[in-house]
Amino acid sequence: MADSHHRVTIKEVAARAGVSVATISRVINGKGPVRESTSRRVMETAQAMRYTPHGVARSLSMRRAHTVGLLLPDLHGEFFSEVIRGIDAVAQRHGYHMLVSSSHSEQSALEAALDAMRGRVDGLIVMSPDLDQETLRSSLAACSAVVLLNCAATDPGFDTFNIDNVTGARTMTRHLLQLGHRRIAFIKGAEGNVDAVERLRGFRLALRAARVERRDAWEIAGDFTEGGGYRAASLLLAQPCRPSALFAANDSMAIGALSALSDAAVPVPDEMAVVGFDDIPIARYTNPPLTSVHVPITQLGELATEKLVQSLASGGRWRPNSQTLPTALVVRQSCGGTKVGAAE
Repeated sequence: MADSHHRVTIKEVAARAGVSVATISRVINGKGPVRESTSRRVMETAQAMRYTPHGVARSLSMRRAHTVGLLLPDLHGEFFSEVIRGIDAVAQRHGYHMLVSSSHSEQSALEAALDAMRGRVDGLIVMSPDLDQETLRSSLAACSAVVLLNCAATDPGFDTFNIDNVTGARTMTRHLLQLGHRRIAFIKGAEGNVDAVERLRGFRLALRAARVERRDAWEIAGDFTEGGGYRAASLLLAQPCRPSALFAANDSMAIGALSALSDAAVPVPDEMAVVGFDDIPIARYTNPPLTSVHVPITQLGELATEKLVQSLASGGRWRPNSQTLPTALVVRQSCGGTKVGAAE
């Protein structure tokens, strides 16, 4: 048995096991051809000597990296930083590190990111709202433990966490209607993005239920960025008939829209109300403070990581399920507190 004050070296393990240092390295890293009997002898020797190589998982018998991989569509913006914060908090509590990459919206980019993480992570948390179910299934088929966030996939083979986008958008639109708005514009999210599709659907459902006219000219293309929101608001301001309220599919675009309205000297909410979606931390500090649909962003990351850790601990003996997190309306000054326009 090794001395408790002495750090066992890889050379000592090799000497005790009767193999080369290179063989020890191949066994521990899971790379290169090694006979099963040799691999078993190396692992038993390493355990007996309490050998722990630098940066390698604490349990050699499991050959774990004790690292979770996180694939996001982008790394820019408060939404993603809050997701990462939730994941990191739970990962650290369970003794896991985190490896982060952005996969963007193409299958080739997703698969390149997966290849880079292969062998370096124990499980994956994937947020890819731009990719369809078949693409996700084929790309992730070889991954043993996967949790999906805000993805189009409904495959029962994956644990999934989604946001109730439709209800959130419908609730926000109803709020604007209750304030008396009938000329409501909508800045859409990125094309093909499942969150964007669902939020637009919720907006349209609320207008239809209230029998309020929906104008194609007031549904402006966006991309979930501040710049996209600024450009969309500028296009609305250039129209001969302006809306009285503007609903952006996320807060980043709403913040961009607020900037465009400020530059055009259009007072908010007196002349045009502005609302967003996500309730990112900065929303309460805009001028005026932004009314938004609250999404439990940090909790989304926390729940996903807890589920992934449970899946890893079970050794694959778990039943994947799907969970949809509720949203909540957060009213601030950007929408105005009094009724405007036509009466209901």
